[in-house]
Parts: sequence; C-alpha cells; structure tokens
Amino acid sequence: MTNVIGSDSRTDCMGRWIRLPAPHAVMRKDLGQALVELALMFPIFILLLVGAAEFGRLAYNAIEVANAARAGVAYAAQTHITASDTAGIQLAATQDAPNVTGITATPTNFCACSTGGIITCSTALMTCPSPARIIEYVQVNTTATVGPLFNYPGIPHTFTLTGQAIMRVEQ
Repeated sequence: MTNVIGSDSRTDCMGRWIRLPAPHAVMRKDLGQALVELALMFPIFILLLVGAAEFGRLAYNAIEVANAARAGVAYAAQTHITASDTAGIQLAATQDAPNVTGITATPTNFCACSTGGIITCSTALMTCPSPARIIEYVQVNTTATVGPLFNYPGIPHTFTLTGQAIMRVEQ
C-alpha cells in the first residue's frame, strides 16, 4: 500500500500503517460543549452587566446631588441678599439636578469673627467688635432618595444620597 497525499492514513514509528479518524468526526464530540458552557455562564454575565449599570446609575445620581449643593451655595454666596434668599437657593440647587427626582436642599447661614470663633449672625455686631470683620458663610445640604431599578436580595431597596457645600459670602 502506498501513501497517497491527501489520504487520511499515516505510518507510525515502526513503519506500520495506521488509519486516522476524519477531522469532522473529532469535532462532532465537542460540538455542544461550547453551547453548554455559554448557557451556564450567560446568567452570570447578565448579572454582572446589570450590576455594573446599576452601580453607574447610583454613582451618577450621587454626583448630581453633590453638584446641586455646590450650585445652591454658589448662588447664595454672591451677596448678603442672596445668602438669605432661601427659595432662590433651593431653586438653584434643584434645577441643577433635573434628572434626580425628590431632591431637597436645605440652606443655613453662620458667621465668624475675623479675630476667630463662630458667632451667631444676629448678634454679630455686638460680639465682633471693630476693627474685626464679620465673615458670613452659607452651607447647603442636599438629599435625595434613589431606588435601584430592580430589587436584589441582600441589597437595600432605597439609597439616601447626600451632598454638602460651604462657601464664604462675598462682601
């Protein structure tokens, strides 16, 4: 018997002829293995994808809440008049985060004497004698409650996100 190029026969190291299985016969045994592996891993991949999207959504909302506090305090720090405009501060903060539902902003004012110490703004003229200056600060706290898109076991049904910003009022 002669070895013909392209046939599926070979000789071993002793010179004996051996018959090799056809390549498609070997592949048939492993044909469903990849499909079974995909079917087993697909739910894990979906869970990772949904978890990453949920984490990104919560991170986006947390950034929005923090930026809303910054926008509210930036509005308030313009003048002493805007520092006491509670409705304007709340409006500036809530309009900065239009995609976050249920956001609330709480502004507060406090004063300090240039010689040191926190004082109440209403009695600042008496407790901070001249030549010291009264320095007014505005603080805005923002909060929003955000729920995940899906309820997962072991994970809270709502998350409370907070933001805080403090700025000195311009003279």
